[in-house]
Amino acid sequence: MKYYFLILLVFAGSTSNSQQQSFDITNFTAPKGWKKETSESAVQFSKEDATKGNYCIITLLKALPSTANAKENFDAAWETVVKEMVTVSTAPEMQSAAKEDGWEAQSGYSSFESDGQKGIALLVTSTGFEKMINIIILTNTDVYEKDVTAFLESVSFKIQSTANNKPVTNPEKNIQPVLNAKSDGFAFNTTNFDDGWTSTVQEDWVEVVKANTRVLIHYPNKQADEYNPVLLDGLKNAWNLLVAPRYSTATNFEFKPISNWQSIEFAEADMVERATNKTVHVVLFKINYSGGNGRYMEFITPDKKTFEQQFGVYRQESYGWEKMEQMATYNKFAVAASDLNGKWTNNFSGLTQYVNAYTGASAGAQTYGSNQSFEFAAANTYKWSMGVASGFVGNIKFQSAKSNGKFSVPNNWQVHFTDIDGKPKTFTAQFSCIKGARILWLDDTGFGKAEK
Repeated sequence: MKYYFLILLVFAGSTSNSQQQSFDITNFTAPKGWKKETSESAVQFSKEDATKGNYCIITLLKALPSTANAKENFDAAWETVVKEMVTVSTAPEMQSAAKEDGWEAQSGYSSFESDGQKGIALLVTSTGFEKMINIIILTNTDVYEKDVTAFLESVSFKIQSTANNKPVTNPEKNIQPVLNAKSDGFAFNTTNFDDGWTSTVQEDWVEVVKANTRVLIHYPNKQADEYNPVLLDGLKNAWNLLVAPRYSTATNFEFKPISNWQSIEFAEADMVERATNKTVHVVLFKINYSGGNGRYMEFITPDKKTFEQQFGVYRQESYGWEKMEQMATYNKFAVAASDLNGKWTNNFSGLTQYVNAYTGASAGAQTYGSNQSFEFAAANTYKWSMGVASGFVGNIKFQSAKSNGKFSVPNNWQVHFTDIDGKPKTFTAQFSCIKGARILWLDDTGFGKAEK
């Protein structure tokens, strides 16, 4: 059987064609006569000759957050995308890298086998502007070489560098330049959201930026978060610790907390930033959730009118704060397989005390406690264990489960395990940041990294 290998590293296609299409941030010309399938995460083109057994499949994936290292991104995509699709026989044979308009492409290929069919798997990973874009080609013939060549030549990206060293922006989202993310040893320190917000990891907060608005999601701070029975005093203390040191003057000061079973902390002022000497409008906001997991967020806009246009006017009710409350969800960063090394644990405990409604005497207490852990090791192996203790005091029952196997990271927002309690399972995955560490979220469960 004859195989071929073709690689063209072209970022700005020279083809001028009325059939130019786009998917996510990639422009391309679709191959004529090929079957097209589109999902949320990819667009795929395929063609086959059933009589001769020839086929070719081109898959263009949605852009993902990435590191600045193009080769590391290629390696991660090969492990978590190509190997999830087919069984490759050897490590990829790499081609020379290509650079253009702020993008760097790494490419490689290897033979594969899938359901008894053999062929060639080709991966092109383009890295730039904190994103990576993957194109995967699977084929067992050179018949479609002309079509594949034309497709690759037509590819270009909507985010490109500009002349005169001007800041790079996304024309679709109008994202203004943001602070460089703090490197904390994890692969992803920046997240570009579909609605135009961009989050970066900083020393004392996650900074979320869109156009002329910045939101600082402050990390937990023992002094600022300390309970104060006088709500106003607690708010003033947090303002003095988290906000005031970065500004020189303040006017139109207002502290307007709202007492409720989930109290609202709200303070605002017109301030002069020490770093820029510009006057801005600053709002400090927090919802004190009953579970104690509220976070102080600092909203920075050019003026009060801009703030109110985006997040609404101040209200005296404890409801209707959803637009501001939603900003806490932007403390969210992708997961790479290399980030998981080590042991991650989750501990939970609770107690319910029962009282006799007639006598007031104790009717017993029911407890619940659990410990769940993942230990990630070399060669994408893991060990999982879970222990549960529950029941009335004096009659507590214990249960446990454990398994081990291989894990993969299909798309940096999921982790797949070959065996969790007897069956394979895929979790949605993300990191949130606290000062000096991260929390790993698998579905809705948070895990902290155990000390070595």
